[in-house]
Amino acid sequence: MADTSFDIIIIGGGPGGYVAAIRAAQLGFKTAVVEREHLGGICLNWGCIPTKALLRSAEIYHYMKNAKNYGLSADNISYDAAAVVQRSRGVAGRLNGGVTMLLKKNKVSVIWGEAKLTKPNEIVVSKPAKPAVQPQNPEPKDKLGPGTYTAKNIIIATGARPRVLPGLEPDGKLVWTYFEAMVPKAMPKSLLVVGSGAIGIEFASFYNSMGVDVTVVELMDQIMPVEDTEISKLAQKQLEKQGIKFRLAAKVTKLDKGADTVTATIEAGGKSETLTVDRVISAVGVVGNVENLGLEALGVKTEKGCIVTDGFGRTNVPGVYAIGDVAGPPMLAHKAEHEGVICVEKIKGLDVHPMKKEQIPGCTYCHPQVASVGLTEAKAKAAGFELKVGRFPFLANGKAIALGEDQGLVKTIFDAKTGRLLGAHMVGAEVTELIQGFVIAMGLETTEEELMHTVFPHPTLSEMMHESVLDAYGRVIHM
Repeated sequence: MADTSFDIIIIGGGPGGYVAAIRAAQLGFKTAVVEREHLGGICLNWGCIPTKALLRSAEIYHYMKNAKNYGLSADNISYDAAAVVQRSRGVAGRLNGGVTMLLKKNKVSVIWGEAKLTKPNEIVVSKPAKPAVQPQNPEPKDKLGPGTYTAKNIIIATGARPRVLPGLEPDGKLVWTYFEAMVPKAMPKSLLVVGSGAIGIEFASFYNSMGVDVTVVELMDQIMPVEDTEISKLAQKQLEKQGIKFRLAAKVTKLDKGADTVTATIEAGGKSETLTVDRVISAVGVVGNVENLGLEALGVKTEKGCIVTDGFGRTNVPGVYAIGDVAGPPMLAHKAEHEGVICVEKIKGLDVHPMKKEQIPGCTYCHPQVASVGLTEAKAKAAGFELKVGRFPFLANGKAIALGEDQGLVKTIFDAKTGRLLGAHMVGAEVTELIQGFVIAMGLETTEEELMHTVFPHPTLSEMMHESVLDAYGRVIHM
């Protein structure tokens, strides 16, 4: 007879859920994960990872088309859309299998189905009612099935799903979410992307690189609204040079569907225009999966579609926790993973620091890439700080010039009184790999003096991080 009693049960096998499960098992907890569809969650199967595979194909295609810029020649450049998608799915499948292996290695039980809390320490698992997004990877061979399970601690890690706005409802054919956008049967000739957050901009960048005529509509007056305005404007300028068109401070008020096209009504500044495209991607954010979990009956507090927690993942009901997207913004996989570790270590009684959301980096993998951590210049000013701001452009960096990627900027923001690093913002090649240096600096409470006396290797893109700090204090060398 299958064991039904555990120390910790985690509902959801995404980045937050499976990482929390592995850490719990490391700490000696008898642990189980409930999953209804894909181990690894949206991120691994339909988000972070497969989109990066698509964007990598687009990047290679871009370089092939521009081979002459590197002294090379390439003729008859083309791509196979089905093969591009197949590679992306293969990458996701490989990592899905990796998560299955990791859970088995750490002796974490996998319960397959949909869970509902009936008591603070009890769940009932039924067969999945939600059809799995296809293609679906194989279910674990040694999974447990429907039934009643108990645990001293239950962690909700059910993730999020695409937000649906009235009039912009996806139909899977003409109006897509990120699910359909990742597996196109053929490349559309034209595309409208509604929303310019990370998801919208990444898809706009991918499809544009593959030769699609792309228009982006954004309700706010800048693309990537959470980013520093200066960085956002620089990114927009480069994306426009590549052919992407933007409608800012605008909204799509209506979609008229034809046989194989969509006509969108776009309103901005009191004026209205129509735009006919082959496909529309709705990328207006995500909402937490809080439904059908039994939260109301237990009195678990929710707010704006998310479960309310403290810095350790605790809800208002003892023994019930929440992590990741379902626990609120920022809705990022790395935030979910870190929350999961904090949560189980707190349950264990370890001396652990609460989540510091201001130190969570954000990355957008368009071309050029955008990355940031901490306060924007505007938010730092609004918070009353006296600032020292440093900037260093890619066009003054030897490695960037050698790479043929001399368009970009590294920007740093310091508290003028204390030398504390308040924020760092970047746009340009590989900045998503650079930002962690500033994340570590913020975590260690590094001052400007310590950063200035750090040796950065030459020639690297990371030298721009050093120069930006130097510039904030009037000591920049190579500019």
